[in-house]
Amino acid sequence: MHMMYFTEQPMSAYDAQAGLDFGATALNFSNSHYDPVAGSRLYNEYLEEYILAEQSGADGIMLNEHHNAPFCMQARTNMFASILAAVTNRVKIVILGNPLPLTENPVQLAEELAMIDMISKGRLVSGFVRGGGQEQLANGVNPAFNRERFMEAHDLVQKTWTQHGPFRWEGTHYQQRVVNPWALPLQKPYPRVWIPGVLSKETVIWTAQQRYPYIALNTSIEATKTIHETYDKAAADVGYTAGPENFGYLIRVHVQDTEEKALQNARQFMWMQGEFTGLANPVWANPAGYFSPSGRRGFVEFAVGRAKNPRGNPTFEQQVADTMIIAGTPDQVIERLKYLVRETRPGIMAVWGNDGTVSKDDRRRCIQLLCGEVMPAVKQYAASLGLKDPWEADAPVHLRYSTDIARHKVAAE
Repeated sequence: MHMMYFTEQPMSAYDAQAGLDFGATALNFSNSHYDPVAGSRLYNEYLEEYILAEQSGADGIMLNEHHNAPFCMQARTNMFASILAAVTNRVKIVILGNPLPLTENPVQLAEELAMIDMISKGRLVSGFVRGGGQEQLANGVNPAFNRERFMEAHDLVQKTWTQHGPFRWEGTHYQQRVVNPWALPLQKPYPRVWIPGVLSKETVIWTAQQRYPYIALNTSIEATKTIHETYDKAAADVGYTAGPENFGYLIRVHVQDTEEKALQNARQFMWMQGEFTGLANPVWANPAGYFSPSGRRGFVEFAVGRAKNPRGNPTFEQQVADTMIIAGTPDQVIERLKYLVRETRPGIMAVWGNDGTVSKDDRRRCIQLLCGEVMPAVKQYAASLGLKDPWEADAPVHLRYSTDIARHKVAAE
């Protein structure tokens, strides 16, 4: 099992009450509340903590990005990934991920990722995402074309990495008269691609059709099992049997020397759920055209009271009880993670260790205990269950590189 450390890199040094008074902290909450001095301090602290995670034993560092919001300071995952490529030696640099619909030049994105892969000496995992609804508005992109742009940008990046130029690309959303970059990935045929998501059935099916791992982002255990069923069926339809190497899971975990302190700090995971900071306006988070037809139908049914919110609105205590948040001493956390691993059987696990206003000392202690004590025990347990990550399973990077799928005969044969 591959286990990686993650944090949203929150901008915790701002007046949280101002966000609550405004009613939202995404998109239109004024950046006049931002303190660049505190921001500089936090960026450097987060970098030190990533290095500590590698030193303490993590297999990887997971990075993501959001825009126009204090809950995530990463405006561009590739920037921190490039820094980590130079200052770390062993960990995988896992970008989950670059929001493809926001890019106006997929070829340049392919070049940037290739540089990171070469500087890190082949440690890049390049994840791609659609990006949240508010990200489309923050970057001036029409949300109605989100999925179309995602798929076309992916195909162009993939071709840029695998077909020598020069060649021409004339697509619906992207036109490149000459594609011929001289920065190409060290890993061949190209770096592993992982796709994170929540509950989009269409994304799960597309991911399975590519034979990319799907990383479920803190979904409930039952919802995660449904995701696996959807993936398994789509995988079977294109000719392969999905295994643990095709599944990942992100879980919020905070570890301290005492259960009391761990629970106190773990309450900061409620940041992004609005308990302390407010949330995005629903119209911004789910702009017209962003949802798939089935997703839009589900949202309308929930809005008019005919269905439950698929993500729910559980309390902190309920999320702890449901194993959506795990907090405690190393021994307590290991036992809860073993239960989660048995139920969801991932080959990849992202551990979201810190959020909100957890102090610097407590963040570092969490990382030391998490990466030094918890992760090795969970990895050993996963091995006893036969849960292999993509490298251990020697999984193909993409469906087209599969060697276990029978080639269909053509008429001339």
